[in-house]
Amino acid sequence: MTVLLTTSPGFGKHGRVPGRLAELGWELIRCVDTSRPDGGVSDHIGRADFLVVGLVPVTAETLAQAPELRGVLKHGVGVDNIDIPACTARGVPVANTPGANAEAVAELAIGMMFAMARSIPAGNASVISGGWDRKVGTQLGGKTLGILGFGNIGRSLAVMARGLGMNVLATDPFGDATLAAKMGVGLVRFETLLEQSDYLSLHVFGGKDNAALINAETLATMKPGARLLNLARGEVVDLDAVVAALDSGQLGGVAIDAYVSEPPDRAHPVFSHPNAVFMPHSGADTVEAVENVGLMNIADIETLIAGGRPARVLNPAVFV
Repeated sequence: MTVLLTTSPGFGKHGRVPGRLAELGWELIRCVDTSRPDGGVSDHIGRADFLVVGLVPVTAETLAQAPELRGVLKHGVGVDNIDIPACTARGVPVANTPGANAEAVAELAIGMMFAMARSIPAGNASVISGGWDRKVGTQLGGKTLGILGFGNIGRSLAVMARGLGMNVLATDPFGDATLAAKMGVGLVRFETLLEQSDYLSLHVFGGKDNAALINAETLATMKPGARLLNLARGEVVDLDAVVAALDSGQLGGVAIDAYVSEPPDRAHPVFSHPNAVFMPHSGADTVEAVENVGLMNIADIETLIAGGRPARVLNPAVFV
């Protein structure tokens, strides 16, 4: 019997994934206790064959408790919460699912731009409370969208934004200039992106290299009144600096779907700011995306069980 642990709340719940798991007959254990840092993994990891990971950290200590572990599968793309060198040292393959949820995240970014441009949360609250506070908004067409990180999500967002008539710029040290040009996207320096964007959408990995990438200094160089979207990782943005920029008017709005701790500390003043919009880290939470990701995870596990090497493996050295 293959024992499968998951720390992703959505894994195995949507589309064809539940039926596929039933066919395979694997034992699935959910470790999604938000009151515990590891979600409850330590209670079961000792007999797990595979671990499907959401946002819970996978550390050397986790691996030390898992003598039977044969693979770590990210239920998504970002692997900053997985200690890949530690996995490699243990001979445990790590794989993720690039592109599987790109359109879902990009669609939410578009939705959050509309929410800020047309004050949708405030309008909803006004009508429900018996008011009739009609706010004059702005259109997205003709505005400049800056995309920080031109990977699968960034490219999907660019296509959608271009369809709305937006001008699109992007920054990515590994960006494909030829592809960007074909898409009508200008690849520019980070400084230029900050200066010219009406909306700046973040789609980069977390971790120490990108910690507080958006801070008081970078916010000061943005176009006055520009709006910021973080659908990446919480640590990429300095929330104290964001509140100061919102209060001064330098930043016209912020939309956040990722937090340093989840659920976040709602005592922070950003959560009471009228020009802030929030989602509970649900960019990838569509039936279609969760199905795609889950089926990719299952396919990689089947490959590992058969003694093969998944095409999406991130530490191929374990197969040498």
